[in-house]
Amino acid sequence: MTLARFLDTQAAVVRVALTRVRGSSPREAGTEMFVAAEALHGTIGGGQLEHRAINAARRMLRDGVLSEVLDLPLGPEIGQCCGGRVEMRLRRMRSSDKRAALDRAEQEAAALPHVYILGAGHVGRALADLLQHMPVRCILVDQRSAEIAQSTARVETRVSAIPEIDIAQAPAGSAFVVLTHDHGLDFLLTSAALERGDAAYVGMIGSATKRVKLRNWMRDHCAEVPFDRLTCPIGAQGSADKRPAVIAAFVVAEVMGQLTTSTARATATAIDTRNHQPDRKGALIR
Repeated sequence: MTLARFLDTQAAVVRVALTRVRGSSPREAGTEMFVAAEALHGTIGGGQLEHRAINAARRMLRDGVLSEVLDLPLGPEIGQCCGGRVEMRLRRMRSSDKRAALDRAEQEAAALPHVYILGAGHVGRALADLLQHMPVRCILVDQRSAEIAQSTARVETRVSAIPEIDIAQAPAGSAFVVLTHDHGLDFLLTSAALERGDAAYVGMIGSATKRVKLRNWMRDHCAEVPFDRLTCPIGAQGSADKRPAVIAAFVVAEVMGQLTTSTARATATAIDTRNHQPDRKGALIR
């Protein structure tokens, strides 16, 4: 269920937001979840921390309390062994709070990193099946409409006669996974992704031999590019199992590892800015 749908169907909701985190904790400062009397949206990390937050939020709804602050040690006192300490603010949401939450969700969705799966064969479709559950905007691209039609994943699909254009128009920091039905097309698309110079991840399905062939081809046909940023073979570090679903699982791990590493600092900065905005009276919101 989307946040918009949740807020539309729940009249009374408490927003739970982590405002300060010290030491180890399940989630970072700025993480939020929404609690209604019999429904939830989001998570602050599960376990006893979340259990206590939910109970406190529902007590507020029952007793008519508008705001509360919790300060919880994540240790033996609550049966959670992270070892850190978390402060959180619980606030019953007004209409303006709901609009602000939807605005934040829309901004976060617009800022999601793009992952382009270039090729809708068996592995490409298996990748789409997994990436639909990740915090990314996944785009499945193929020249063949029949292959695209076989995908059941809830991702964006494009039948593209010239997929190089999709690569050229992708935003900075995108990830590109190249696994088409044609080695020549693989070379063309991989070189286009590498030539951008700003991709978070460029991977090509194949073997060590195919990687060498691509390097030789690029020497003859391309300007100097950062070839060492290419991952090829993709998904090869975890297992020798070559079933599409297994390959896809390891490729998703590679892609998400790169994307979350490159975006973690930016996300932390955005959260810190959001948590330290002055309210209308000039006081810091914490």
